[in-house]
This record gives sequence, structure tokens and C-alpha cells, in this order.
Amino acid sequence: MSNPRVSAARILQAVIVEQHSLDTAFAQYLPPPSESTSFIKAACYGVLRQYWRLENYVQQLLSKPLKKKDQDVHCLLLCGLYELFDMHTPDHAVVSESVNAVNEMNKTWAKGLVNAVLRNAQRRQTPLQQHAQEDLQAHTLHPRWLLKLLQRDWPADWESIVAQNNLPPPMLLRVDTTRIERDQYLAQLAQAGIVASAHPLVDSAVMLDKPLDVQDLPGFAQGLVSVQDAAAQLAAQLLDPQAGDRVLDACAAPGGKTLHLLQRQPALASLLALDSDAQRLSRVTQNLERAGVSAQLQQGDAQTPASWWDGQPFDRILLDAPCSATGVIRRHPDIKLLRRADDPAQLARTQAQILDALWPLLKTGGMLLYATCSVLKIENDQQIQRFLQQHADARCQPLELDWGHAQACGRQILPGEQAMDGFFYALIYKQA
Repeated sequence: MSNPRVSAARILQAVIVEQHSLDTAFAQYLPPPSESTSFIKAACYGVLRQYWRLENYVQQLLSKPLKKKDQDVHCLLLCGLYELFDMHTPDHAVVSESVNAVNEMNKTWAKGLVNAVLRNAQRRQTPLQQHAQEDLQAHTLHPRWLLKLLQRDWPADWESIVAQNNLPPPMLLRVDTTRIERDQYLAQLAQAGIVASAHPLVDSAVMLDKPLDVQDLPGFAQGLVSVQDAAAQLAAQLLDPQAGDRVLDACAAPGGKTLHLLQRQPALASLLALDSDAQRLSRVTQNLERAGVSAQLQQGDAQTPASWWDGQPFDRILLDAPCSATGVIRRHPDIKLLRRADDPAQLARTQAQILDALWPLLKTGGMLLYATCSVLKIENDQQIQRFLQQHADARCQPLELDWGHAQACGRQILPGEQAMDGFFYALIYKQA
């Protein structure tokens, strides 16, 4: 059987060095399901969450950086250090299995190096940790550029945002309440021996005590329940489409909000699910088919409606805009390594172009819900203020609710608040 540390190192190399997303790296390099799968995933998520601390340790332990062609060995060291300090694998097993992994990687020259680094780490654990505490990135586990933005936008909350980003997320479900009441589904979970509770703010949301495989969820295959964070479930509730409405779900993939809109209002005249990525659009199809519902799916760029719009205006538009995803770092720790300092400004320009392009598609009297999973104001509050200033027929619809932080227009949820991901919502009404 292949050493799972080899797979973990290869996946980490794909993310850290080659800048692929963790989901893409898993799809390419995660072996077929086996008893080692959970170890590989735990090691990869853990290393990416702890990356700057572990990297600080490696820099202290190596006399000189490894060559570019040997970054797989570097990633193996990151994995070994995470195992030693955080996974509580017996020390001797971490060292011996990491050395064995080098053999499997055809880099026998590195056996002595890996053995020495990990044994030295055992001996020097306290001074290693003290040194890392003095480095801002290693201490917070966030890149400096992102810390700077968080401190600027959320001076009273940035430390709690960082702390929440570094924690594993809860697993939340959305119950199709048109088919079963939430309390009835909670009873089904209890009967199956699954500990869960009702979310305090979102009436369709259920929190699991522990994450589990979706195939173990009662009714999942029939679309009775979907995996969706509570904050994301607020979109359909806020847009609140009515019977007979024409709805556009722009940037729809992977389709969780599309499905929720259809389940919340089965009597829509139509729902167009738009996405520029054909592969991601296929995931929308899978989500809808599982639940036995359908929508019109269209590959197209939201910035250029002329290439896909039929000329008929929409009553409701959901724009789940492409963003920095800084509100979902706890679910996707690779974001901290893949994003760059100039990304938020570039994404804000794209968001502005999409907003301006979609606004003419909305009927007078219609509503557009702008959503991101970002916590950065350049993508959220500042974006909406710009839009309102430039469109005289746009009016902010107040959201006087018991969640999030009120902004000039809209509300911002910060990561971990009421067990939710970081999300921003603004509802905009089109007046005559």
C-alpha cells in the first residue's frame, strides 16, 4: 500500500508550489477511498491552516532552502511537522514513515535530511514555537497583506476573524422544508444516531455535531437535505421570489442557491442559472437532478448579457459575485496561499462590471440581491455605495435583521458569528 504521506506531500505541492486549489489537487492526486483517505485530508487541511507556522519551523530547521525540484520533500517536511505537533502520531512513527515516504518518492538522498529535521524538531519544539510566536504571519497564520486589510476594515473584530478562520468549520445542512419540517428531519437524524441541532437564526438550517459523509445522511440522495452553510441559506430568504416571477441566478455554480430558490418557490415562471464555466455548470445540473427539480441552465459571462439574454426582463436577480472568498477561509484554507494582495481590487472591478451589466436586465419594481462570501469592504459596502451613486434608479432596501453588522447598505456576517461563514448581502430595488 502506498504511503499516505507521499499523497499528502504531492497534494500540498500542487497547492503551495503550483498554486492549484485544494479541491483541484484532491481531484488529481487523492488516491481511491481507503482507510488512509481521512488521514491525507486531515494532514492537507491541517498543513494549510498552519502553513506560516510550519514554514517558520522549516526555515529554522534547514540550513539552506531546498531546490525548486525538491519542493515535494519540503512539503513532506511540513506534513511531518504537522503530524508531530498537531496530529499526535507517535514521534517514532512520524519519523520512520516520513523517511519511508522519501524512498517511495525516489529521493533516497533526502532520507538523512528528513530524519535529522524531524528529530531536531522533537528536541527543539519549545524554542521553535517561541520563535514562531514572534513572527506576525506565523502567529496569526495569515499573510501580512490580508492582515493589513482585515485590521483596516475591522479594527475591533480582526482578531476574532483570524481566530475563526483558523478553526475547522461546522457542517451545516439545509432541509427542504417544502417536503419535511426541520424538527421531523432532526428526529430522523437522531434515529440514525447522528447528533444535530436546529440553527438559531435560519429556519431551514441544521448543525451537525460532527462532519460526516453525505451518503450517511437520511434523504440526501433524494434531495431532502443539502450541505449548505447557514449564511448561504439566507440568499433565497432575502431574495424572496414570488409565484410567477422570472429569476436570474447569475454566477450560479455549484447550484446550492439555485436549488434553494426552486424549492422555496416552486411556482416560478422560470429560473435561469448562469455560469461562465461549463464544468462548474455541470455541478448545478447534478444538484438539481438529485432533488428532482429543473431550471434553464446557460453557459455565459454575466459581464456580457448580449451573448445570452433573450431580452425579457427579470423580476429578481441573485448576483453571488466572484470574490476573494475571505469569509470562507475556515472551509478553504488554501485561499490564504492562493490569493494575492492585488486580488481584492481586481475582483472589485469585475464585480462592478457585472453589477452594471445586469442592472438593465431587471424590471422596474424588481429586486437584485448582491452577495459575496468576502469580509473586505472594497468588495462589499464600498462596492454597493459606488453602484448606488452611479445609478439613480437604484434604491437600497433596508435589511433590519437580527444577524450580521449593519452597513450603509446591507449587512455583513463575520466568520463564526452564529456558526455562520462570512457573508455580505445587499438588497437593491429598481425604482421608476
